[in-house]
Amino acid sequence: MTNGIALVLNCGSSSVKYQVVDTAQEAPLASGIVERVQDHTEAIREVMTTLEADENVDLAAITVVGHRVVQGGDIFTEATVVTEDVEAKIDELGTLAPLHNPANLKGIRAAKEAFPGLAHVAVFDTAFHTTMPAPAYTYAIDKDVAAQYKIRRYGAHGTSHAFVSQAVAELVGRPVEELKTVVLHLGNGASATAVDGGKSVDTSMGLTPLEGLMMGTRSGDIDPAALIHLGRQGWTFDQLDDLLNRKSGFIGLTGMSDMRDIETAFDAGNADAQLARHVYAHRIKGYVGKYMAVMGGLDTIVFTAGIGENDSAVRLECMQGLEGLGIVIDPERNAGRKKVATLISTDDSPVQIWVVPTNEERAIALQSIAAAA
Repeated sequence: MTNGIALVLNCGSSSVKYQVVDTAQEAPLASGIVERVQDHTEAIREVMTTLEADENVDLAAITVVGHRVVQGGDIFTEATVVTEDVEAKIDELGTLAPLHNPANLKGIRAAKEAFPGLAHVAVFDTAFHTTMPAPAYTYAIDKDVAAQYKIRRYGAHGTSHAFVSQAVAELVGRPVEELKTVVLHLGNGASATAVDGGKSVDTSMGLTPLEGLMMGTRSGDIDPAALIHLGRQGWTFDQLDDLLNRKSGFIGLTGMSDMRDIETAFDAGNADAQLARHVYAHRIKGYVGKYMAVMGGLDTIVFTAGIGENDSAVRLECMQGLEGLGIVIDPERNAGRKKVATLISTDDSPVQIWVVPTNEERAIALQSIAAAA
C-alpha cells in the first residue's frame, strides 16, 4: 500500500463534504461539510480557507484530490485520473444519475481550479460492481432498447462494499479471494452485495439507487406495473419520481425517516413503525438468502453504515430465523452500537456475522493515491 495524504471531496448539489486523510493514520486530519452550496467554486474556496486555518493540516503535503463520483456506467472499472475526456464521460453519464453526476462534475472542475498542481482522481460508486456477470446485471427487457438507453444494473455504494469486504477478510484471517460474503450497507440509503472472492457478483441497487432494499425515503423493489397504474390515473413522471425517491420507504410507511425515531415509536407500540421495520428486515433476509444461493454458500455477513453499525434491534431481526442456513446471531454480542469491528455471531455459527464500520473516505483516499502514483 502506498501511503500519502489526500483531500477527499464528495460534492452534492447543495453540499460539499470533505476530509483530509493521511493513509498512515486511522483518524482523518480534518473533515467537515459546506452546506447550502449555490456555487461549487465558492464552496471549494471555503474548504481551502478552512483547511489553511487548521493547524493539523499542511496543504502543501496533500498530493492528490480524490473525488466521489456516483455513476461510472460500464466505462470506469477503477479509480481514474481526471482528464478532459474523463470529464466528458462523467457528463455523458449524468443521464443515468441526474441528481449526482452533474454535481460531482461541478465539484471536480472547481477543485481543479483551486488545486491546479495536484492530481485529481475520480472514484466511482459503480466501479466495484463492474465485475458482475451478465446474468446479474441484465434486465429482461427488449435488448435493443436496453442497449440504446444503457439500461442495466449498475449498483451503488461500491466503495463501501469493497472496503468492508476486504476488512472482514483481514478480521477472519483469510484471503479475500477465499471468502463468500454478503455486505449489508444499511443507512438512509441501503444496499446488499454478494462478494465472491473479493468481487461483486450481484447487488441490490439497479439502474439507479432506487432498486433493492427499502430505505429511508426510497421504496426499493416494487412492481413496475404499480407506476403504470398510477400513470393511468393521471400521475406525472415528476410525481412518480417524488413518490418513489422521497415519499416512500420508512417515511412513506411511518412519516419518519430517521431510524432512531422509528425505533422509539416501535418500542412504544406504534403499529406503523412495527410494520415498517418488519418489512425492512423481511427484505434484507430475502437478499441474504438469494445471495447465498447465487454464490453457492456463505462464509460471512457484514453489517455496515449508520443503521447497520448502530441499530442492534435491526441486526437481530434480520438474522433471527436464519439458523437453518447456518446463520446464528448472539444477542449479547449484538447488543448496542458498534464503533469498532465486532463479531456478533455465536462461536458455533457456520457463518460469521460481523459489524464493520465503513470508511468510504479512507477507501477513496487509498484508491486515489494508488491511481495517481
